[in-house]
Amino acid sequence: MVMLYLSMAGFALAASISPGPVNVVALSSGASHGLRATLRHVAGATLGFVLLLVLAGLGLAELLRGWPAAATLTRWAGVAFLLWLGWKLWRSDGGIADGEPPPAPSVLQGAAMQWLNPKAWVAALAGVGAYAGDDSARLWIFAGLYFVICYLSVGCWAYAGARLRHLLADGRRMRLFNRAMAALLVASAAHIGIAA
Repeated sequence: MVMLYLSMAGFALAASISPGPVNVVALSSGASHGLRATLRHVAGATLGFVLLLVLAGLGLAELLRGWPAAATLTRWAGVAFLLWLGWKLWRSDGGIADGEPPPAPSVLQGAAMQWLNPKAWVAALAGVGAYAGDDSARLWIFAGLYFVICYLSVGCWAYAGARLRHLLADGRRMRLFNRAMAALLVASAAHIGIAA
């Protein structure tokens, strides 16, 4: 059993810590708002993913196979959401020059990002297929492991952004950073659109 748990944990770590839209937003928010404010996004992304994982294990995958339009709709909603986030980041000056910065991403936004993120769907469906199958006890163990690992992984990106904050205190550097993060989100959206 220990080897199974280690394998589950390795899968969760690889899927959670690798670059993707959720982690780009965590990095950007950490740089703009600091770690504490970004932890709402981290919690939302973690809860959203674990809910997706559990529902996939309880039969959501079968439902989507029977209704392919839902999968297509979700994919294009994800593309639109990423483009919208990219646009907001591109236009943002990080709130350094004038007024207050835009609010940090909320718990709900973090969760929504996971549900609109094809990388999360692939990880949830592949993980359930590989580690839980129709065994509900394994599904809950996998979900518990994933919760901890996902939270820490997305949190690492938020922490990295917060550590960059002092380097981005200059408005020009923050604008360049925001635009680089926006370009990454748009590239993610383009990849999803092309893969469709």
